[in-house]
Amino acid sequence: MARSIANAVSNRLPFVAAAILCLAAVQLITASCTPEPAPYAARVMIQR
Repeated sequence: MARSIANAVSNRLPFVAAAILCLAAVQLITASCTPEPAPYAARVMIQR
């Protein structure tokens, strides 16, 4: 019983580790991008 559980976990572990590494890489890539500047209309005061 314990051996079959250990085999199931060890078979899935590489896929879980690869998914976590991919998510970490995506976060690093998106964090290094510069944000888009705000539209000019959002920074201009409306005068009446």
